Amino acid sequence: AVCERGTPVRCGQAIRLTHLGTGRNLHSHRFASPLSGNQEVSAFGEAGEGDYLDDWTVVCSGTYWSRDGEVRFQHASTDVFLSVTGEQYGRPIHGQKEVHGMAASSQNNYWKVMEGIFMQPSEVFKAEQYHAEL
Repeated sequence: AVCERGTPVRCGQAIRLTHLGTGRNLHSHRFASPLSGNQEVSAFGEAGEGDYLDDWTVVCSGTYWSRDGEVRFQHASTDVFLSVTGEQYGRPIHGQKEVHGMAASSQNNYWKVMEGIFMQPSEVFKAEQYHAEL
């Protein structure tokens, strides 16, 4: 289902990450990546539609993925972590680092939001977050 803008993302939730410019999803499968030999990560699908190999699990601490917190993305079908290391392409995208899947968790597969639009949490989320038993 499409996530409504401003809806909190739960730790442990399966998501799809769609590139807004191309409409393709972050995708992985059991093929070797060209530079590192780890698992290939690519773009797949049309207009956000794809297949089960586009599903990633949000791995974070707490209940929700927080704006300032680090997060990992684990591929739902192959269990690799979305990672980036030092391998860089020469052509046609000189200097761009290879993004791939790694079997083990490490410092190379922590991600943090750096850009974007921050949406204030909905009233329902605020009530759930601060609810205390009497």
